[in-house]
Order: sequence, then structure tokens, then C-alpha cells
Amino acid sequence: MHPKRKQRLILVLFIVVLSSTAIGLTIYAFKENLNLFYPPSKIVDGTAPTGKSIRAGGCVVPGSVKMASDSLVVNFNVTDGMAELAVSYDKILPDLFDEGEAVVLTGELNDEGVFMATKVLAKHDESYMPPEVADTIQSQGAEHMKTCEGLNYDS
Repeated sequence: MHPKRKQRLILVLFIVVLSSTAIGLTIYAFKENLNLFYPPSKIVDGTAPTGKSIRAGGCVVPGSVKMASDSLVVNFNVTDGMAELAVSYDKILPDLFDEGEAVVLTGELNDEGVFMATKVLAKHDESYMPPEVADTIQSQGAEHMKTCEGLNYDS
């Protein structure tokens, strides 16, 4: 083989190996940091993984919000109309958080089936609903969601 051709072959093989390694590491990083959305009914029935960061969303069940008197811990339930998910949150809640309103949560499901939220996002106006929550409600049937006041199911 001609030395110049051999040098090109080595260069092409080096580029292919380097590109493959970069693509593999990128896919691995995406897999580790992937944050999938699950409705409460899928979390309660065991579809969602435990101990892994996921997102959940639905409507805060009226009468379920319990605030601790000696800390910031708040326990409440979230529903998609089919099932209720117990949630625990230990930070300051957003101003728009209220019973009967839509929320999107980020956190982990523990072994007892309680969603340990690290972030709580509340809807920002009277007609907005997060797309993931709206899709879940439409697929589960909006007739089950009478507790969420003024929500736009057509978003």
C-alpha cells in the first residue's frame, strides 16, 4: 500500500472511532438525564420507575394540602381523574399553587409510592394548562377532572 494512502486510511479510521465515541457518550448522557413525564395513573399502577428523576402532572386535589407547622414540608395529592398520587415537597411553593389547580412536578418516586418533588410548577393564568397535563386529561377523559377549575382542555 502506498504510504500516502495508508496515512489517509489511518486518518479516516481515527475520525470514525473518535466520532463513534463522541456519539456513544452523548447518547449515554441523554439517557442518564432523560426526564420523562408520567400522569398520576401511570405512576400509581407501577409504570413509572422508582428512584429516578421523572415529571408528573395533574390537578391538586381539593382538601389534600397539608402543611407542616415546624418546617416547609407540604404534602398534597395530585390527580389526573383516574388515580391520586401522594406528593411531598420541602421548599416554598409557587404563589399560584392552590387546591384545584394544575401543576407539573419534577422529582422521584420513593419505595413507599410517594412522589418526592424537587420542583413544583403552577399554571400561570386562568386558561393555561401544561401540554403534558392537557394530553393526559384528554386521553383519560376530561369528565373526571371536575375538580380543576377553569382549565382549558383544548390547549
